[in-house]
Amino acid sequence: MPTDTPSSPSAPLELAGSLWFQAGEQTLGGASRIALLAAIRETGSITGAAKAVRMSYKAAWDAIDAMNNLAGEPLVERSTGGKGGGGTTLTPRALRLIETFRAVEREHRKFLERAGAAIDNFANDWALIGRMGVKTSARNQLYGTVSAVVRGAVNDEVSLALPGGQTLVAVLTHESTETLGLAVGGDAFALIKSSWVVLIAVDATADSAPLKLSTRNQLRGTVSAVKRGAVSAEVSLTLNGGAVVTAVVTNDSVDALDLKEGDAAVAAFKASSVILGVSE
Repeated sequence: MPTDTPSSPSAPLELAGSLWFQAGEQTLGGASRIALLAAIRETGSITGAAKAVRMSYKAAWDAIDAMNNLAGEPLVERSTGGKGGGGTTLTPRALRLIETFRAVEREHRKFLERAGAAIDNFANDWALIGRMGVKTSARNQLYGTVSAVVRGAVNDEVSLALPGGQTLVAVLTHESTETLGLAVGGDAFALIKSSWVVLIAVDATADSAPLKLSTRNQLRGTVSAVKRGAVSAEVSLTLNGGAVVTAVVTNDSVDALDLKEGDAAVAAFKASSVILGVSE
């Protein structure tokens, strides 16, 4: 993904990108998981590897389990007892995977450098192409920049600043925040199922103060489409900045709210209903 270097106005712009391996339709891993494998090779332990890549012990084992399952064979093996007290080793397949990834990464970097030099505005276009490649069953996919991460006793609150000035809040576990590498200034995307969105009709001339609702997220916009079905309707709300949020509500609800194109409305949903993701 493209990164800015604001420290010096004369600093050259650099183009960045990421790559990952697929196992069928599933993502086996990208740079962060390969780095974990490499750290296991160097340290011989999960604890040491997790510390080296700044990951919790549990998050490291979760990543290893996922890689083992997706690869269809073990990449990491753990032995216990014995003269040396046991340890963690990589299988020959994992060792080949590291070397293959590094080789492909070098060629990928060369490609990005050539493309960046030859194509105007390539960095922004390449980032957009990457975001468009995300496949998910959630109808709503909103992209933004992490504006705050508030640690709680059990979970974290992560705020995402959306294009157009509105903010979305998600609640997730500490481990999820850590695994995703969520930090202020980083890019992320939010997934919200259309059935989780509640619509409220509002007066376009009224102030934009938050409504008195238990839902944390209240995104204001303009109804841009109402598509009725036999029982339910899809209502699309265009936010400032151009993002669109779609809700599935009953036809009776559309009639009760008297929703039609051009009307002002609020899309409300709980912070716990938001799934956050990042592009490696």
